[in-house]
Amino acid sequence: MSGSSLNKDFYSVLGVARDASPKAIKQRFRELARERHPDRFTGEEKARAERDFQDITEAFNVLTDPVRRRQVDLALARPAEAKHDPADITRVYLNRGIRAYKQGNFIDAANNFDRATQNDPRNAQAWHHLTLTCMKETRWLPRAQEAIERACELRPEHVPYLKLAGRVFAESKMTAKARQYYNQALKVGGQDTGIRRALEQLGGARHGGASGPGDSAHETSARGTQRRTAESKEPENEKSGSLFRKIW
Repeated sequence: MSGSSLNKDFYSVLGVARDASPKAIKQRFRELARERHPDRFTGEEKARAERDFQDITEAFNVLTDPVRRRQVDLALARPAEAKHDPADITRVYLNRGIRAYKQGNFIDAANNFDRATQNDPRNAQAWHHLTLTCMKETRWLPRAQEAIERACELRPEHVPYLKLAGRVFAESKMTAKARQYYNQALKVGGQDTGIRRALEQLGGARHGGASGPGDSAHETSARGTQRRTAESKEPENEKSGSLFRKIW
């Protein structure tokens, strides 16, 4: 398999998760093969379908071969630093993390966002995304606290980060810190009825200057807690060998 093929994300071609089973890959290939079979099209659409069909066939052949799949996994796990500057590498990790997050694969998402923060510790967005992912599991909340504090250090006047910090510490039962961040969000961004409600639920605002409370952040927090209960169960095949599990 050529070097260029090694760097190709065959998982994205088929639209399957990195941990997809051979059975799931085969099923997905059959679905796409039926949808994009060239015999179903004419003219320019037929030519496009032929290219698509070649791509999905190549992806299927690679991902159903254990040796070639392992080579692809290793290549995808480490972007070619020699060919890209650090910002490019960070974007690769962020995009992978976002894709995994949308697929509900929070272990993989956290791994990629964590790598993004390691590659570019001053990327506030990477710390923000890591925070959101870590909030999917109660046992990851300590890491969420660290991540959102770092994001707020990098962008101290970014109200959404301050509100998220309030939510993280409220969920962590660290009321004083939650108030601190909510009040800072008010000071920077002005009155916000959502923050007012959040502070009231924490037991009232204790701030002398920039009064008022609120972000629907706390309400979102309550819903988020319920969502974590439903979403936090890890897929069986994610439970071993994960960098994220080693770190946390």
